[in-house]
Amino acid sequence: MKKVEISTPYSTHQVPEEKLTSLGIYVTAREAYDMWKADPERIKILDVRTFEEYVLIGHAEMAANVPLAFPSYKWDAGKGNYSVVMNADFVAHVQERFAPDDTILVNCRSGDRSARAINALAKAGFTKAYNIIDGFEGDKVDDPESAFYGKRMRNGWKNSAPWTYDLNPELVWLPSEGELEILSQTLDI
Repeated sequence: MKKVEISTPYSTHQVPEEKLTSLGIYVTAREAYDMWKADPERIKILDVRTFEEYVLIGHAEMAANVPLAFPSYKWDAGKGNYSVVMNADFVAHVQERFAPDDTILVNCRSGDRSARAINALAKAGFTKAYNIIDGFEGDKVDDPESAFYGKRMRNGWKNSAPWTYDLNPELVWLPSEGELEILSQTLDI
């Protein structure tokens, strides 16, 4: 996996190409929390993980959830994981919450999905969407001697800033009746 050096407001990092965005603006989870804390009226947090991740794994208490994709509940043997169905209305739902010139700090599990989300938002005219490069869960511990080897316990929002399981209905994305019908047909449930 090729890594590229990027800069955040306070540091420099080597990140996989998958975390790069067309806007080229980045923060760590800790920097994102500090930015929000300094100006909570102006700084917005967007969590693009699935509803299930947002609810069951936890989230930043101020983060609005708009999933970039939905689990398909179909196993993808090639990936060794479940496949996903992209949220066709992702950009439209983000536009309902945020203006194109809002400062939005975008979070996912580890910084890859948030990069894809930012690229979609940039195409729609958003100009200040930062990728939280270590995401909510953080990067994997790469020390084979560690009891946490392979676990996402190195950095990330969950390991460096306050978070919660509590839900605020104003911040949780829920599909409309029409979207729910389309989603249930797409997922074959």
